[in-house]
Amino acid sequence: MSFAPLAQLTLHLRELEETGLRRFRRTTETPCQPHTVVDGEKLLAFNSNDYLGLAAHPLVVEALREGARLYGAGSGASHLISGHSQAHERLEEMLAMMISPFIPSVRALSLSTGYMANLAVLSALSGMAKDDITFFSDELNHASLIDGIRLTRAPYKVYRHADMEHLSQTLAACASAAKVVVTDGVFSMDGDIAPLPVLLKLCEQHGAWLLVDDAHGFGVLGNRGAGVLEHFNLRSEQLIYMGTLGKAAGVSGAFIAAHEHVIEWMVQRSRPYIYTTASAPALAHALLTSLRILRSDEGCRRRSHLHSLIHQLSSAPVPNAWKRMVSTTAIQPIVIGSNQAVLQASHDLILQGIWISAIRSPTVPVNTARLRITLSAAHTSTDVDRLVQALAPVVLA
Repeated sequence: MSFAPLAQLTLHLRELEETGLRRFRRTTETPCQPHTVVDGEKLLAFNSNDYLGLAAHPLVVEALREGARLYGAGSGASHLISGHSQAHERLEEMLAMMISPFIPSVRALSLSTGYMANLAVLSALSGMAKDDITFFSDELNHASLIDGIRLTRAPYKVYRHADMEHLSQTLAACASAAKVVVTDGVFSMDGDIAPLPVLLKLCEQHGAWLLVDDAHGFGVLGNRGAGVLEHFNLRSEQLIYMGTLGKAAGVSGAFIAAHEHVIEWMVQRSRPYIYTTASAPALAHALLTSLRILRSDEGCRRRSHLHSLIHQLSSAPVPNAWKRMVSTTAIQPIVIGSNQAVLQASHDLILQGIWISAIRSPTVPVNTARLRITLSAAHTSTDVDRLVQALAPVVLA
């Protein structure tokens, strides 16, 4: 191979393979649901984020068809050109209504992905502060938050995971005019919930914004699915909330909800929002149905069933060899340790017809590779029993 940069890249790929860090895609052939077909194999899946089982809900699927008939296949332009449809407007109004008990004068802004939403709001906050801003980030925050903070080029401090004493000291030592504390609501790899009441109190004491990425809480937590803010019954104009719409909501996209002036500033100055084509209006139209289900009695029943499955799995007897993370959410990780061991465990489960992804660094810290089990309201108690029976001999091997 004569082209040196390509030879170097080939070497890096070989190193990933040898250290158990190379990632591979598997191709699903059925809708997102627990019993699925993957690369021709029938598997019971415990690795999607479709927490309420809405991705294949007949009413949501029909709403997507209806949205395509009403609005076509694409938006054709960015929101500020001609791509902001009636469906987008109605979606943002419904989302703002859901979050209104928790943020005064709230407004919502829809974006194409959760990753984009975090880049959009972080860059907008940085620009609003005229370069006199410091971000404070939990060490286990999602990659999109970490990347978004780095891309602002603003100063930032990383505080130890959920360590409020460490954060308090770091905030007190900061002289910046603007401060933003950034945290996951539900941490995506551990499944634990951020101590938001204490975080908000610290932010109020130090005049800081509190940005909450609730990708894994929206739709799942709270009596009506409004996420961690409802779970803790918080209310403050200092809250900025990001929720995704491709997990518990079952479709696609994300949103930022905050005081109306924050959202208007994003519309005027957030480059990831301004300079991208709006998502298909059909998706927004489908989400209107999804959110109605999420907030309905059916949504309550689905959340109740999901929480019963969480209790069933988390209370099942397990071998001493397991290192189970403490989690009361749909994310139920089991730490295996090495990359090769978790890959072998995942492979052994596939042979039993169970699909659980092996999570390795850099997604999680080195030597904490894990099976990240995620539960859905579409699972049954029988499915969970089958999972428990399959895991024991694998983990002990």
